[in-house]
Amino acid sequence: MNYENQLEVCAVYVSCLYYSILLVLKKLYLSGTSEMRNQFAQNLLKSIIYMSSKKLFLRNVVSICLVGLFVYVGGLKAQSVKNQAIKYQNLLALIDAFYVDTVNLERLTEDAVVKVLAELDPHSVYISKDEIQEMNEPLQGSFSGIGIQFNILRDTLMVVATIPGGPSEKVGLRAGDRILKIDEENVAAIGLKNNDVRKKLRGDKGTLVSLVVKRKKEKGLIDFVITRDNIPIHSLDAAYMIGKQIGYVKLNRFSATTSEEFLEALIQLKAENMKDMILDLRGNGGGYMQAAIEIVDQLFEPEQLIVYTKGLTTPRRENISTAKGIFKEGKVIVLIDEGSASASEIVSGAIQDWDRGIIMGRRSFGKGLVQRQFPLSDGSMIRLTTAHYYTPTGRCIQKSYEKGLEDYHLDILNRYKSGEMISADSIHFPDSLKYNTLVEKRVVYGGGGIMPDIFIPIDTTANFKYFNLLVRKNVVYPFVVNYMDSNLGKLRSKYSRFEDFDKNFEVSEEMLQEIVTMGEKEGIEKNEEDYLASVSDLKLHIKALLARDLWESSEYYKVVNKSNDFIKKALEVLSSPKIYHKELANE
Repeated sequence: MNYENQLEVCAVYVSCLYYSILLVLKKLYLSGTSEMRNQFAQNLLKSIIYMSSKKLFLRNVVSICLVGLFVYVGGLKAQSVKNQAIKYQNLLALIDAFYVDTVNLERLTEDAVVKVLAELDPHSVYISKDEIQEMNEPLQGSFSGIGIQFNILRDTLMVVATIPGGPSEKVGLRAGDRILKIDEENVAAIGLKNNDVRKKLRGDKGTLVSLVVKRKKEKGLIDFVITRDNIPIHSLDAAYMIGKQIGYVKLNRFSATTSEEFLEALIQLKAENMKDMILDLRGNGGGYMQAAIEIVDQLFEPEQLIVYTKGLTTPRRENISTAKGIFKEGKVIVLIDEGSASASEIVSGAIQDWDRGIIMGRRSFGKGLVQRQFPLSDGSMIRLTTAHYYTPTGRCIQKSYEKGLEDYHLDILNRYKSGEMISADSIHFPDSLKYNTLVEKRVVYGGGGIMPDIFIPIDTTANFKYFNLLVRKNVVYPFVVNYMDSNLGKLRSKYSRFEDFDKNFEVSEEMLQEIVTMGEKEGIEKNEEDYLASVSDLKLHIKALLARDLWESSEYYKVVNKSNDFIKKALEVLSSPKIYHKELANE
């Protein structure tokens, strides 16, 4: 038999094999469960790919089979989706035509979408068109408005501060001004809420808003016309030198502007002789993955794996560090707690896996799922989980959600009840979740968050009940607003520099008694024992709020960090190279 005849015979056999595969696949696909179908297809493809690697001719032939295979499977899946869509469409039509009462079909559909996504995982969510802008603003890093911080005090809208360089500051609006009218509509003594204020003051860039303002020591009312502009939402709360060579950086989220803010902070602190850094990610719930990658990139040498993602239909994608980092050598401590999630865990996981720094605090939240936004036809959208992310050692730190949403959201409370917040010995990981870091080969664990290298327990020694009630019932901050309103000129005259304020200002007994009286009006009775246990924290909190309103948010942290257990421990470790390197070497 000549060569051409051999090829013809092979082609016949290949055709038979191809159609046999399709017939078997069809039978199994239609009779099995979704999981069985996926497993069969995966195994079949692996087998074909393995065989195709042995002979060049077979590889070319099998590629033809694979094309047909994918087309066939894709067609079956598309038909399945179409069938289910028709089923739901028929249901709505029947309800609309025959149901006993009037129903809101749009609401039914939204409820169904929410229910479907909730069955998938805790982070796949539906976002209505009305919620999209509000949810995206913190991640986009800006919104359009007039640029003020405000508070509603005794049913009066008060300007707490104007944003430097913003539209309100430019026209002369001041802290302490009372806004009585917005666009000729009365807003005083009408039960105004924070959301009402935002809706009235925010709007498209370039549009106008008119205000009528009452200012202390001014006889008449003052009119302002303000042009709305883009107002930044900062993700960096603080950046300052906390020691002679130690810088402190606090991030509250990972937004579109975070990497730029972080880089500016690094440049500023390095100019002030920063050699080592404390990166505070406590309570940081995450945000954009790209922002986290760019933060790590500033700390890593080139060509180091930062994070990778993969899913059932999403191929593995790696993110590798570049040569642009400007803080590759200094010691680093990252502070985390149970509120540190997602992008915060990408940063802390990469730093831990490469032994680039020490992770300190309590076990992080445990969110290792990647969401992608998909717009829907009516202007709404869904955030759908499309992949897991993995730290450089291959750890997936997503905690289990097999017991449902309620159990998932109660996880932090369950940690407290189990004693995990108090003692690291209460935390147990199976050996199957054990990994080794890439440089020092230290043991780390996947599944359920990032476990810190140095554990900091929650403070249970003090009784914060009285203090928490004052804060929760909004007593402390209105007091600070009142105090600032009455003493702003005196404070600025006496304390032109924060250092003078920090050294010499004391919260007086008279100020404390006024807060106690305000608390009693809100139904918070003073218990002497609880009061004495809370008074030092109360003084610190008031002083920090005053510092923030007089200067910036960095000054708030300069005050409160002095008595913070996390900060004290971090400074102790960074001040001793022996302790730092011993911890990294896991000795």
